[in-house]
Amino acid sequence: MMETVRNCKAHNVKIGAHPGLPDLQGFGRREMKLTPEELTALTVYQVGALKGFLDREGVPLHHVKPHGILYGMMCRDYEVAKAVMLGIPKGIPVFGLAGTNMEKAAKDLGIPFWAEFYGDVKYRADGSLVIDRKKQPWDLADVEKHVTQQIRTQSVTAVDGAVVPMPIGDYPVSICCHSDSPDCVEIIGKTREVVDKFNMDREAGLV
Repeated sequence: MMETVRNCKAHNVKIGAHPGLPDLQGFGRREMKLTPEELTALTVYQVGALKGFLDREGVPLHHVKPHGILYGMMCRDYEVAKAVMLGIPKGIPVFGLAGTNMEKAAKDLGIPFWAEFYGDVKYRADGSLVIDRKKQPWDLADVEKHVTQQIRTQSVTAVDGAVVPMPIGDYPVSICCHSDSPDCVEIIGKTREVVDKFNMDREAGLV
């Protein structure tokens, strides 16, 4: 963690905490049953660990983005979302899926919210994410289409072909790409290319 924080500081990369369930063997991608108090404590513990390194290097905590299956549990279950967010330091934004219990809990608790899209994760018809235990490869043309649809139409095509609205409103937007996806650097590059093109078109009044 110290090395990562120092590398981010050297390259002026903002740093966020990524708390997840204590499922080491499954990399936090298998559901576990914890009480609300345990979820809050888990979040305080994990965010606090990173915060210690950040404070040592004089770098601020930029955001919190829940990891893996915990993210999906928060989308489905308001009490889970609320419990996790009670462990987030005051004033720190949380990244999550708009239109879900993540957004509702953040709003109820007065936590700044950023809407999130995904460059390398598929969606179900109910708007939930398809969490793979092991990341599957993506064709870059599919990445381009996937990201373009989300940022230009605020919708996404689910795995069954349904078009799912993504109501991001006026929230700031973050796009997540995973470092354990095959060819992750190329996926990130393609995602950035799509975003840059969108921003250029927006500045030119074309969108």
